[in-house]
Amino acid sequence: MPEFRVGYGFAAHRLVEGTKLVIGGLEIDVPLSLEGDYDADVLVHSIVDALLGAANLGDIRENFPSTDSKYVGIASLRLLELVKIKLSNGGYEIENIDATIIAELPQLRDLREYMASAIATELGVDLYQVSIKLTSTDGLGCTAGGKGAAAAAVVCLHEISPEDKDEENGVGSEEEFEDE
Repeated sequence: MPEFRVGYGFAAHRLVEGTKLVIGGLEIDVPLSLEGDYDADVLVHSIVDALLGAANLGDIRENFPSTDSKYVGIASLRLLELVKIKLSNGGYEIENIDATIIAELPQLRDLREYMASAIATELGVDLYQVSIKLTSTDGLGCTAGGKGAAAAAVVCLHEISPEDKDEENGVGSEEEFEDE
């Protein structure tokens, strides 16, 4: 029987005036940006932390230090690509991802499917394995009355049997990523 592992991730960033708001790998056309490391994508950051945590591989900052020049300004979807490699090398596959964006940004509601699709594509999983929800705190809580955005994610991984791991192909390696 395969072993299942569950991970949880959370990310929150301050909203500031800007021209590039990235959530779920999508650039949202609003005069705001999120302040944070990489591209400050709270949704993908929470998923990265959940995936790494489920595999007991640390967290986003431990694996992708923002002080390392190769990660400065990197698209968070590229970080998902690296996490996919780490999971495969560790003998894990993604069972499902369930994430919630917490923000006072109603324009995100119509983009949830596109975000789920971008994340599923990057991780090589089916769309039905990625659930994205959106809620607000009605001006309270972790988003500081609309001054920030946050996301929480829960993931389930399952162990790949040694036979299945040998049959895996097309995942690549971290070294190949660094050579790009």
